Amino acid sequence: MNTIAKIKKTQNTIHADSNHVSTESGALIGSNDDLLIEILLRLPVTSVLRFKSVSKHWCSLLSHRHFTLLYKNASSSPGLFAHNLYIPFDDENRSTPPFRDLDFYPDPHGIRIVQSCNGLLLCRSNEGDERVRKYYVFNPTTNQFAVIPSVLGGMAVHKAIFFMALAFHQTDCVHYKVVCFYLSKPDDVLKIQIYSSDTRKWKISDESLSFPDPFLAAFHYIVYWNQAIHWAPYWENQTYFKIDTEELQSLPMPVVVASSESYEKWDMPLYFGESRGHLHMVKKQRVDHGESHIKLNVFEILNDHSGWFLKYQVDLGELRDAYPETRGYCKWIPFYYDFEVFDVVRGEHEEEEETFMVIRVPGKVIRYNVVDKSFKQIYDQNYLYGRNGHMHVHRYIESLVPF
Repeated sequence: MNTIAKIKKTQNTIHADSNHVSTESGALIGSNDDLLIEILLRLPVTSVLRFKSVSKHWCSLLSHRHFTLLYKNASSSPGLFAHNLYIPFDDENRSTPPFRDLDFYPDPHGIRIVQSCNGLLLCRSNEGDERVRKYYVFNPTTNQFAVIPSVLGGMAVHKAIFFMALAFHQTDCVHYKVVCFYLSKPDDVLKIQIYSSDTRKWKISDESLSFPDPFLAAFHYIVYWNQAIHWAPYWENQTYFKIDTEELQSLPMPVVVASSESYEKWDMPLYFGESRGHLHMVKKQRVDHGESHIKLNVFEILNDHSGWFLKYQVDLGELRDAYPETRGYCKWIPFYYDFEVFDVVRGEHEEEEETFMVIRVPGKVIRYNVVDKSFKQIYDQNYLYGRNGHMHVHRYIESLVPF
């Protein structure tokens, strides 16, 4: 055999051995669930969803609660919904909206979002009498949904529903709960029922809440945080509902942080929400009547609910100058500005420099970094003219946790 023939034979042997080793390595990984999970945990959500179709075994593995609880990449939040309009946080690397319309169930009245909670959306019929409204829990990442059965007490209770709230977290509340507050006559108190996805049944709580007739707006700012349902602290609505013990507890108001400021209890927050385990409330800073700046204070509550502390102070003066359309007119207010705080998003891994606020000005949505004071426009749409209200803004969080 000549030298060239020997070289070709050697190369073929090496290639065959390499393919054999590769096949053996692939078979080893494929047969070792622990090793396979370690690899799949590092993939983005889109890849995990796609790999569910590889085989029944992979589908079962990737859908199992053990994997979904370990999977951390799904805690990211690429954007939010203003009403049902999807707005990505990064205008340069726009993510694909998880859905175009809330058409996962053929509701004749249409469907709208009520609350976002750690990847799940609480939705309800968009129109129609309360007596015929349906409620849903929807995971837009997996396109999975559940229809919530009617509350106990029949139509008399169903038509007296004041508001619904969703409680879910992939570690401390893995079986989601829906909490119903409804008006009980003739006592004029709000009574409480709790639905669990674990038992798939409603139960009546012993707790009740005085009906806050003049202060209904606060109950549209519903947030689940630290194993409790919270609504914006406002006037006499300074309570929260602990899910595990089914108890109403007192929630303090922020203290005055400077002698020149006055946080009256009847001032509605500009924002009330949670991000990466932190509960925030944004209030406008009191300034002199001659002051033309937009100044905000971002408060954060202590984990034991014992009080609030000032986390950020934000001066939006440069934002006002860059977007003069924020200057509005109100004959009762010398310096009136048309803007809304849509969201407060904390940086990943406590990286403060990545923390930003999402602010709406007329026709535009701005991303404002609270640390370096930089800002950029992330959405431009005439649809956003007029006030949307924070209660119509819901963050999208990727979640693989099955019901």
